[in-house]
Amino acid sequence: MIIDIISRETGISAGQIRNTIELLSQGATIPFISRYRKEVTGSLDEVQIATIKERNDKLLELEARRETILKTIEEQGQLTDELKARIQAIWDANELEDIYLPYKPKRKTRATKAKELGLEPLAGILFKQNERDPEGRATAFLNDVVPDTAAALQGARDIIAEWVNEDIRAREAIRNLFQKDAIISSILVKGKEEEAAKYRDYFDFSEPLRRCPSHRLLAIRRGEKEGLLKVNVAPDQDRALEILDRLFVKGNNASSQQVAEAVEDAYKRLLSSSIENEVSAFFREKAEDEAIKVFAANLRQLLLAPPLGQKRVLAIDPGYRTGCKVVCLDAQGKLLHNETIYPHPPQNDTKQAYKKIDTLVESYRIDAIAIGNGTASRETEAFIRNMRFKKDVLVFVVSEDGASVYSASKTARDEFPDYDVTVRGAVSIGRRLMDPLAELVKIDPKSIGVGQYQHDVDQTKLKAALDMEVESCVNSVGVELNTASKHLLTYVSGLGPQLAQNIVDYREEHGPFSSRKELLKVQRLGAKAYELSAGFLRIREAANPLDNSAVHPESYHIVEQMAKDLGCTVADLISNADLRRKINLKRYVSDKVGMPTLNDIVAELEKPGRDPRSVIKFFEFSPDVRTIDDLRPGMRLPGIVTNITNFGAFVDIGVKQDGLVHISQLADRFVSNPNEVVKLHQHVEVKVLDVDVARRRIQLSMKD
Repeated sequence: MIIDIISRETGISAGQIRNTIELLSQGATIPFISRYRKEVTGSLDEVQIATIKERNDKLLELEARRETILKTIEEQGQLTDELKARIQAIWDANELEDIYLPYKPKRKTRATKAKELGLEPLAGILFKQNERDPEGRATAFLNDVVPDTAAALQGARDIIAEWVNEDIRAREAIRNLFQKDAIISSILVKGKEEEAAKYRDYFDFSEPLRRCPSHRLLAIRRGEKEGLLKVNVAPDQDRALEILDRLFVKGNNASSQQVAEAVEDAYKRLLSSSIENEVSAFFREKAEDEAIKVFAANLRQLLLAPPLGQKRVLAIDPGYRTGCKVVCLDAQGKLLHNETIYPHPPQNDTKQAYKKIDTLVESYRIDAIAIGNGTASRETEAFIRNMRFKKDVLVFVVSEDGASVYSASKTARDEFPDYDVTVRGAVSIGRRLMDPLAELVKIDPKSIGVGQYQHDVDQTKLKAALDMEVESCVNSVGVELNTASKHLLTYVSGLGPQLAQNIVDYREEHGPFSSRKELLKVQRLGAKAYELSAGFLRIREAANPLDNSAVHPESYHIVEQMAKDLGCTVADLISNADLRRKINLKRYVSDKVGMPTLNDIVAELEKPGRDPRSVIKFFEFSPDVRTIDDLRPGMRLPGIVTNITNFGAFVDIGVKQDGLVHISQLADRFVSNPNEVVKLHQHVEVKVLDVDVARRRIQLSMKD
């Protein structure tokens, strides 16, 4: 049943879904399945596999909840065959909870108290709406604890109100009304004007809930959580009562009036708040999922940013009073030297700083200089660009987001136990330039600075989504087995923290790996972990050239047979395009290996071990603009995209305050998704529209 449901929802065949779930149940990872099990899944990609996994997990949770409900009702002695069949047929969480509601153990309510007073028969009489004299009928229910007819009728109405609240038709009708027509409104909490200044747009705000964009909804809910905004979600009350009256109020006699009163009470006291909570949770979850999706997409772009590669780098963490921390790194990112220069106020020791930088560039044969984009960044960049070196030295400004988090982390302390946070931060800046992916995996993704409302969303879901994105990026690029850190290896398919540490320990004890097969000698790294990880690990100088490719060891025999059939070596096959063109792939199709895998193999032979990331590009801010005070409407400036949201993109134009290009200003056409137009770290030209110095807000445009 689960497989059929997922198939209907996704349009993916039941067979593909069944095979994918089977692979996942065997411990296979999403990157492994999408890359090396195409024949089994029908070439499903990572997104499709992840969707199947997520939906399967949710439906299994629903199945477990159903079993709990059935057990609870059975223990009450109220589980009939009809009810059991009805519950077993349900695959909607809301519908399941609606059916369960009358049986759900509850605290004492007004209705339960009325039932204890023996008023349920009276409620039944009124609910049929045939009784023309409710008060007269109520006298039969008076006793020591029900002193008068008013009390009796009130108790009966309380029972009816609970019936209405627990009625499946009523809940579904009101739920639909909330989903379609509910208005979300917010007002300022009295006396919080100054504290809530950043929520000024929501001091007196209302909008249809279903049209409220995710970023706006999360902002309003954050203001509510901070006690600054009072928020309400509700449709038109008269419309809701009209719907319920049509369901429950029959005729126009005195009993009907009692039922109408009970219906109104049920909506105002029970149903509206229950459905409001449910629908609010639904839309909040939807908004959170959207925010997580945006965050994950941004993270992916950041992780796959172009690397400088193995170059000797001088990295600078700029500062004023405390100086600029300078480190020199070799081509593998090893720290060779560190010191501090003071080219800026208050010391202004520019001459000495020039001398030191010149000496370091010469002594350590520096190829590139990385400058952090934080405090004193523009001044430090100008200082460096004024220098003339004996060789060409590239200069880059590098994002510092998360560097301070890394420098104070256990990871950084383990890497550099003898150095303080300033040195660690500078090293991180330099390594980010060399290989953003390898360095950023050491930092909690939430601290990297490419998300929005990341602290407001479900943290478990956020972590799962971001971890999956990191894992996908790491495995799509591949990992150099003999140089990768524990942190990078952790995200390789089939490994994890312990096996990653064991690999590092083995490497330190026995030296570099000479082949992928040697991985099997690593403690606790068995056949399954080897199967899942080997294809994503690279050994640059291996005797077998396939060890430096994405060809999985399980397919080596295919490549070797290809080479044998052509009378050449595997190395010849890799280096000679004419030989590869002679391969007749149909000859190598078997019951286990199909054309998708064979096509992947040949594609990999064309570019073994090649980094799929693009080449890094040079960028320079406008030299005439240093602070927000230098900006004027109409200016056209170069910038770098630093963050992407649903409502636009943030661009660094070199003034320590990113400007916003609203989605309406991204292009001369309608844009529904900013990612259609911009990518993280993209170099763009923007026009300054407006500058609010007091609020530190810069409005930009990318229109021609």
